[in-house]
Amino acid sequence: MLTLNNKPLSYDRAFTHDGIQYPANWLRLSSLEERNALGITEVANDPTYDQRFYWGVDNPKDLTDLKTQWKATQSDICDSLLTPSDWRVTRAAELGQAVASAWLTYRGAVRSACNTRQTEINAVADVPALIELLFGQPTITRQQTDAEGNGVVEPDTITDEEGTETANPVAGEPVMETVANPAIATAWPTPI
Repeated sequence: MLTLNNKPLSYDRAFTHDGIQYPANWLRLSSLEERNALGITEVANDPTYDQRFYWGVDNPKDLTDLKTQWKATQSDICDSLLTPSDWRVTRAAELGQAVASAWLTYRGAVRSACNTRQTEINAVADVPALIELLFGQPTITRQQTDAEGNGVVEPDTITDEEGTETANPVAGEPVMETVANPAIATAWPTPI
């Protein structure tokens, strides 16, 4: 963040200093020396935090309360996914007809996903784990492991197609892989 006389300056906004008006693009086009000559300084932005999970920086909300809130949110999502097909169940019950099996399967999968997600929420140990569960990336990159769980590294030598061994320029570096993130919640079923 840029400041002038302890007041924040915004990029792409005109400002006035010592009776001189500077255009909106001046901060983007000016050099560091030009900004320093006016007394414009760069200061670190205030730390940010996710207000859904924290009261302030490094001040998480109560985990039990968060779990209760997010389990209720899962129920709300479940209801919103089931509501569009409720009329099918009601019509079938009123007319004594069967509901199409695809709809029954979908509705059962929605309820099952909701229950599983609520169980996953119950199982988290801390607020960062809850955030990862609900909003983590679908894939992660990690070091490959062998059958014993040890990290795999690049070998010291490599062999080309003709069978010639040469020194491996990346010997000893970890072998990485992209895998599904095991720490995210069960996905909701795809609507019909």
